[in-house]
Amino acid sequence: MTGAETVTDPGGSAHGQIEAAPIRIVLAKLGLDGHDRGIKVVARLMRDAGFEVVYLGLRQTVDMVVAAVEQEDADAIGISMLNGGHLTLAPRMVEAVRAAGLDVPVIIGGIVPDADIAKLLQAGVAAVLTPGTPAEELVRVVRGAVSGA
Repeated sequence: MTGAETVTDPGGSAHGQIEAAPIRIVLAKLGLDGHDRGIKVVARLMRDAGFEVVYLGLRQTVDMVVAAVEQEDADAIGISMLNGGHLTLAPRMVEAVRAAGLDVPVIIGGIVPDADIAKLLQAGVAAVLTPGTPAEELVRVVRGAVSGA
């Protein structure tokens, strides 16, 4: 058994089946963006969907996020961008993850103009989610990014 699996109670409803551990995601706000209501809603939605959520809070740097991902052995990174810095900060995040030797998808959420989405995907961002994305879609996209689908 690997560290990414848990064994259910043999007497429980799963009858001793092995289940995958929940996806662990680090959520953060990069830079000086102080608008955090949306990411807090996302954190709660993901927690309620069975994810393990590590919310780093406001004013994080790329290096701080990478350190947390390594420390927490996270499966994904979610960055909320509302300050217009997405074309600078998101590629930096992807580069830092790669430089650290991590295979962890970076998912961006927030105010991103449609014209910038393709640029972010080309820069290595796994997915871009904009305001109004339904909770089910959010969960599906993050699970897909983690599984490589």
